[in-house]
Amino acid sequence: MLTENCQSAVTAEIERRRLPADFMDTVERWYLPLAQYINDCYQQKQSSLLVSFNGAQGSGKSTITAFLTLLLERQFDLFSVEMSIDDFYLTHAQRQQLAQQIHPLFATRGVPGTHDVTLARQTLDCLRQCSQQSPCSIPRFDKSIDDRMSESAWLKVSQPVKVVLFEGWCNHAPVQDAAQLQQPVNELERDEDANGVWRGYANEQLALYHRELFDQADLKIFLQAPDFEKVYEWRGLQEQKLALDTSKHNHGVMNAQQLKRFIQHYERITRYALERLPQTSDVILTLDDDHAISGLKLKER
Repeated sequence: MLTENCQSAVTAEIERRRLPADFMDTVERWYLPLAQYINDCYQQKQSSLLVSFNGAQGSGKSTITAFLTLLLERQFDLFSVEMSIDDFYLTHAQRQQLAQQIHPLFATRGVPGTHDVTLARQTLDCLRQCSQQSPCSIPRFDKSIDDRMSESAWLKVSQPVKVVLFEGWCNHAPVQDAAQLQQPVNELERDEDANGVWRGYANEQLALYHRELFDQADLKIFLQAPDFEKVYEWRGLQEQKLALDTSKHNHGVMNAQQLKRFIQHYERITRYALERLPQTSDVILTLDDDHAISGLKLKER
């Protein structure tokens, strides 16, 4: 049962996001038990908790982390901060340089290697020690212009953080071995990465991400889509919303053909995550064909 204060905040967030009125049922049935689980883990640890979320593009990672932040703060009195690996993309200029030095495909944001891992680790470390005397800033990335926002637009945090909700499409995704990298998984790899340089470097960087970021997580949560084909449908809906939200400068919004090519950058890691993460995650949220949660599995702790 939600407290009156929490219910009011959740209702306002549902309205702000233009979600259907019955979304409150999703919050109470699925999000609240998960928030309780996170609270229990925090009470056991009694220090800042890092929760990592993995989900394919368009699976609803930002939605669930937003509502969990509200629940943890209003229902359990745990000040929480949400952040996305997307906000740590290298700048547009840095990715252009990477494309020249390593492989042209790195001009496109997405795979491991296109993020500022040092900045991400510094931000996580800062949040875990955050206080009024030692405030933190969380970067923000504007996908409509494909570049990082100026520091004046970054989120400022100046109080102790009990829970960090860190979401990303490749968070704690498994690393592949050399043999698995040999065969292309789509047209993009076949035609534009025939020698495997791009996917090989991305795989090496994913191992680095594990050491610097993902292995720091106290909890690993997986949003399990029915299959990879759903990613095209769900990510397409995201792009439509982005077009509406950025009508004044929507030159960064992709059409259907551009979106298909863009998603192929993510396909290899996403498919392998769908195969392996159900065995290694602490929490599994099962999604059905209609994008709704149909199951919640919590590992005993």
